[in-house]
Amino acid sequence: MRPATLKQAYERILTNARGDFALNEFLDVFYNLRSRAARAAALTEEPPLTGDARQDAYAGAVAEYLARQYGLDRVPAWAFNPNRYLDLPWHVTDIRAPGMIEYLTYASPGEFRCRNIFTEERPLRRATQGAADAAMAAEGMQRTAPPK
Repeated sequence: MRPATLKQAYERILTNARGDFALNEFLDVFYNLRSRAARAAALTEEPPLTGDARQDAYAGAVAEYLARQYGLDRVPAWAFNPNRYLDLPWHVTDIRAPGMIEYLTYASPGEFRCRNIFTEERPLRRATQGAADAAMAAEGMQRTAPPK
C-alpha cells in the first residue's frame, strides 16, 4: 500500500524501504489528491527523524516545497525545526564536476536551498504530476506556482 502521508513514507524508509521509492509513491498519492485540505493533511504529521541529517532536512524541504507549490494555508511548523536544516551543503548528485555543482547551486528551489540542499529546479517531478494538475484545472483549481 502506498504511503498516504509524508510521515508514512518516512516510516517506510526507517524499515529499510528504499527511500526514493517510498517518497516517490507518496508523491504519486499527493499529486492525485483533489483538495487543498487533503494535501495539507498529507503533510501535517511530522515524519520521524531517520538519524541521517540529509534525509531529515530533505523531509522539511519536501513539506515546505509542496505546501507552497500547491497554495496550502500554511507550511507545517515541524518543517522549520532546526533538525530539518543541514549545516553543510549537500549537492544531490553523483556527478562532482564543477559545472554540475554550479548548476545545482543556482537551480535549486528556495525551500531546498535555505536548508543547504542543492538539487535540480523541479526536484519532486513525477509523471503523475502532469495528469493530476490537468484534472485540477478541469475542476477549476490550480497550483499557486507554475512548475519551474
